[in-house]
Amino acid sequence: MELLAKPVCSFVIPATSSLLIMYPTVFDNFSANVAVDGSIVNLGLWDTAGQEDYSRLRPLSYRGADIFVLAFSLISRASYENVLKKWMPELRRFAPNVPIVLVGTKLEGYLVDHMNSNVITSAQGEELRKQIGAAAYIECSSKTQQNVKAVFDTAIKVVIQPPRRKEMARKKRSRSAGSTIASIVCGGCVA
Repeated sequence: MELLAKPVCSFVIPATSSLLIMYPTVFDNFSANVAVDGSIVNLGLWDTAGQEDYSRLRPLSYRGADIFVLAFSLISRASYENVLKKWMPELRRFAPNVPIVLVGTKLEGYLVDHMNSNVITSAQGEELRKQIGAAAYIECSSKTQQNVKAVFDTAIKVVIQPPRRKEMARKKRSRSAGSTIASIVCGGCVA
């Protein structure tokens, strides 16, 4: 089984990496084999720029996507608000039927500074998931690696075992994508 994916945020770092590279990218990708429910899946991860300078290029990478991982920072109210203001209009314009996994990043910062008024609570993240119709909501930390694998396992499961009402749309997308089961596009960490 082969999966093609695209991340925008620093939470998409291989578990074997000892360095956190915190610089913006335009487009980048890598591939890894991952085990999900006893099956080995080749997951190709793509990175797209979240900056406004690349707003015309970014949608070109959405073609053929089977799922989006839409990320926001748990310690940035502006990042959270951009999910509705910036990212959802863009994703729905260019890929209206593609499911979404919503991800709250920088969980380690939330745990340290949970009393700050800019911090997003789990309940607020879950409410946003409902507002945008995302298939799942997960919080993670690339710094500690907490739940990073769960983000991708969840995204893969949404593609492999979609809700029944989305099954026909998924079949149409997977036929047109050849051997690619899923493309994952992350966005939202950059204001």
